[in-house]
Amino acid sequence: MPELPEVETIRRGLIPHVCGRTIETVEVLHPRSVRRHRGGSADFIEMLRGRRIVAVDRRGKYLWFVLDSRQALLAHLGMSGQFLLRAPETGRPTHARLRIRFSEGENDLWFADQRTFGALAVCALVDDLPRDIRHIAVDVLDERFDVRDFHRRLTRRTTGIKRALLDQTLISGVGNIYADEALWRARLHYATPTASMRFAVTQRLTAAVREVFCDALQAGGTTFDGLYVNVNGRSGYFSRSLAAYGRAGQPCPRCETPIRREPFMGRSSFRCPRCQRIPRRPHW
Repeated sequence: MPELPEVETIRRGLIPHVCGRTIETVEVLHPRSVRRHRGGSADFIEMLRGRRIVAVDRRGKYLWFVLDSRQALLAHLGMSGQFLLRAPETGRPTHARLRIRFSEGENDLWFADQRTFGALAVCALVDDLPRDIRHIAVDVLDERFDVRDFHRRLTRRTTGIKRALLDQTLISGVGNIYADEALWRARLHYATPTASMRFAVTQRLTAAVREVFCDALQAGGTTFDGLYVNVNGRSGYFSRSLAAYGRAGQPCPRCETPIRREPFMGRSSFRCPRCQRIPRRPHW
């Protein structure tokens, strides 16, 4: 699933091509892509037709287009959602689910989604945030992120640190890949109890999350299977720099101990058993 670096890469790629442009037509090619829009496909199309895109914003894994109607076209990419810019004569991309044509400019905007877990909706903006995601927490790259407030909320939880990192109402943008990478950088086991974490440890962890996000952004995100690409169809190459995730059996870049893969919440966690030791009282 695209995480913050991938969504932010897409946002930056969209801005010069869509901001200031007016939507002329919208084609919903698969109704599942707009299942979160309360009024259905016809209403979705009507709310977008003739609207000008003012800005492209993001919070965590959510992306939205700010419209001149003080509403937002909100998108969650799910497992495989992609925004692609294509000239009209190039034809429909594979797994296309929606097409937006503009009244000016050269490229159409397509939403493609192989697994159809992604979803689009038009909703009101409330204090510059789409109404439907007001429960989503700020991420570490947001200037409003407050590490002391995060620490207070974190230590009120009775859970393990990786579960907390994946909770988008506590801190947004972190998924399985970047949780493992940040925990490796911070030298923390994924079952470290949140309730007993010291503020200095929280600071170290949030700094690690921020660092791995910034490094991934410089590489254009992480691509494994082609399900994530930027708006020009290019893959990210941060997978070449991963220290823990997906590297079971390979040497830890820090101490050369083989990375271990362990089951976690129906998925996998990757850690160095020497750098990220099991805490005395783990919270599994």
